[in-house]
Amino acid sequence: MSRVRADEEEYWHSSKFRAFTFDDEDDELSQLKESKRAVNSLRDIVDDDDDDDLERVSWSGEPVGSISWSIKETASGSTGSLDGRDSSLQKGPSSYAALPKQASSYSLSSLFKGRNKLSSFQSLSDALTDTGIKNYAPELRRPKAEYKDYSSDWSPKDTVRRMQRGKICSLERFRSLQDKLLLLDEAVAGHDGNVITAVLIFLKRTLRREILFRELEVRQVALCHLIHFLREMGEQKFLLDLLRFLDRTEEVALSQYREHLNIQDVEKRREFLKGCIGLPFSAEDTSHIQDHYTLLERQIIIEANDRHLEMAGQSELFRKYPRKASILNMPLVTTLFYSCFYHYTEAEGMFSSPTNLKKTFKIPDKQYVLTALAARAKLRAWGDVDALLTTKNWLGYTKKKAPIGFHRVVEILQRNNAPVQVLQEYVRLVEDVETRLNLASKYKCHDVVIETYRDLKDRVQLTAYKCKVERGSAEEEKIQSILSNMQIRWKN
Repeated sequence: MSRVRADEEEYWHSSKFRAFTFDDEDDELSQLKESKRAVNSLRDIVDDDDDDDLERVSWSGEPVGSISWSIKETASGSTGSLDGRDSSLQKGPSSYAALPKQASSYSLSSLFKGRNKLSSFQSLSDALTDTGIKNYAPELRRPKAEYKDYSSDWSPKDTVRRMQRGKICSLERFRSLQDKLLLLDEAVAGHDGNVITAVLIFLKRTLRREILFRELEVRQVALCHLIHFLREMGEQKFLLDLLRFLDRTEEVALSQYREHLNIQDVEKRREFLKGCIGLPFSAEDTSHIQDHYTLLERQIIIEANDRHLEMAGQSELFRKYPRKASILNMPLVTTLFYSCFYHYTEAEGMFSSPTNLKKTFKIPDKQYVLTALAARAKLRAWGDVDALLTTKNWLGYTKKKAPIGFHRVVEILQRNNAPVQVLQEYVRLVEDVETRLNLASKYKCHDVVIETYRDLKDRVQLTAYKCKVERGSAEEEKIQSILSNMQIRWKN
């Protein structure tokens, strides 16, 4: 009996827990460290990428991420923590570190899924209530209202408004002619060219040509949009059918004439232009088509002859100034410049003669003088320039005349590096005094400046200009001679 009593006393006065020291580790802390090492070892074993292909289930066997799992998890998380806290108080310290199975329904992979690999559990409660763990809830279906953009319940007015905002709209639901025309009218009322063009493309694809042409005839805005669209897209056959239906004969002819731009072969283009002469053009347009055909015919003849001369080396002009490009399909002014450059002295009866071109195509004098002056000045043929600007009256007297104005003549000559003597001759012929002085001062025509100030009897300006010429030059002596002339009555 005493032995039993002694055992009970020893039981009540003894303890398996040792006294606290700083060297000893707490049992709970050591257990947590062991758990941490186990977790780290599991991270190396478990591959995150492989887990994505596997279906994760909870302790109860339900797939992780399902709706029922989310609801039960929320409920078990709130009740399990309270039950675990009460049971730990009832069981005492020896059962404190034990993890009740029903306290969590996470699988091992779901426990660490979504958690930063550098982070770790700090305590046992963190492991159970960690907020970094992702809840993989299923993707819910989008609201039905969002699918309304792709529905076919829009009215023509709403459809046009949505198209103006750049939304996707299907026009296939508009099947009746009435609905299609109402859609076109709403597009025209919206004043948006892109929407009108889109609707016209839809109508062009879904309506017969006769019906489409008939309806567009009374809708001029839509008609203009369609004609412009067909021209830009190069749908020539459809455009010609539309213009013929509208009885626009001249536009039909012009549209056919534009097709010559797509013909590269010169002989085929000439034959095509020859056929265009009989099309129902206006009187003015018919003359232009005739001139175009005649010009191309002349260019073919000139090109063949000049190519032969250039290859044979028989012309010194072609050897000194080789041709840079062919004359074929060039404009009339370019052809005239070419003729003035290479064939200026030819007789009027030759097709390549500049005077023949002027007479055949009725080139105005101003255009002819401007083109010929530029060509001969480029060759520095100053004699031809003088002859070009010299006219003879009915009494036989000659004088200089420039339809383009002598100030333009001076600018063209200076651009081609004409000598000062040539420039001074034409600067003197400029009628406006201020323009003449500006040109003479700009191009260093000192004699013209001195003579102009002398004629104006402006002693002050002449004296000031004396400082601008070289000292001891002939111009300075001329100025000094004029200033010392006592017979001139200066006005200042």
